[in-house]
Amino acid sequence: MAAVTLDSRKITQRAAFTLLGLAMVITTIPVLFIIIYTILKGGGAVTWEFLTQFPSQAGRAGGILPAIIGTFYLMLGTLIFALPVGVMAGIYLTEYARNNWLTRLINLAIANLAGVPSIIFGLFGLSVFVLAFNFGLSLLAASLTLACQALAMVITTSREAILAVPREYREGSLAIGVTKWQTVRHIVLPQAFPGIITGVVLAISRAAGETAPILVVGAAFLLPHLPQSPFDQFMALPYHLYTVAVHVPNMPKEIVWGVALVLLVVVLSFDMLAAAIRIKTRQRKYL
Repeated sequence: MAAVTLDSRKITQRAAFTLLGLAMVITTIPVLFIIIYTILKGGGAVTWEFLTQFPSQAGRAGGILPAIIGTFYLMLGTLIFALPVGVMAGIYLTEYARNNWLTRLINLAIANLAGVPSIIFGLFGLSVFVLAFNFGLSLLAASLTLACQALAMVITTSREAILAVPREYREGSLAIGVTKWQTVRHIVLPQAFPGIITGVVLAISRAAGETAPILVVGAAFLLPHLPQSPFDQFMALPYHLYTVAVHVPNMPKEIVWGVALVLLVVVLSFDMLAAAIRIKTRQRKYL
């Protein structure tokens, strides 16, 4: 009887491993297909001139340098505005806020905020940052709009990372007379840093690929110069890709896929950098 039970457990375990492996393959194959297909279709268009020149002939010739620079500016602006606010909000909700109906309502609102369509954030940015604050159609307005969109993910992942830190770390620190803030700053945050970085990367990567929000708050299709200040209009890869793919007649498909490939490389490069930071942080933690 015991042998039969042991055999059934092994069969169940193998079946579970098989299903999990199959799920991993199903998840991985579409991603690899998209990457490989984009490289095959757009690799021929990506040259040094394509990356370093300004576009001409409505994007049919020249390069996409302003769109690349504008995308990096957007990612940097979103990071500057979303990271401190999101992390501080996550710290407060986790370490300081009381567990009452108001806190639960705020957490529910933050969770629901992540599901708001991106075009709604664009209209919000147009109403508040462009018109009410008089920032105009600008890089600053677009960065603030994308930061508002990224806040929900940054706060949620920061909270989860902070909650994952064992309570014994806090109790041991408080037991030797360390203040609450010192415990959070020197004990909790270093332990939660890899998880916080993960959330920030996901939020910024999503912001880098957004088209709808920046469409109404400052993105331009063709500009003869790079943005000189936060109040200038800008070009961005996702909006440029949308325009050349949909609105420019007789656009060579290779150029469209070339823009898509550059956008993909920008996002994946940012993700790989963040992954390296997480790995390095974990290695230091266990040394």
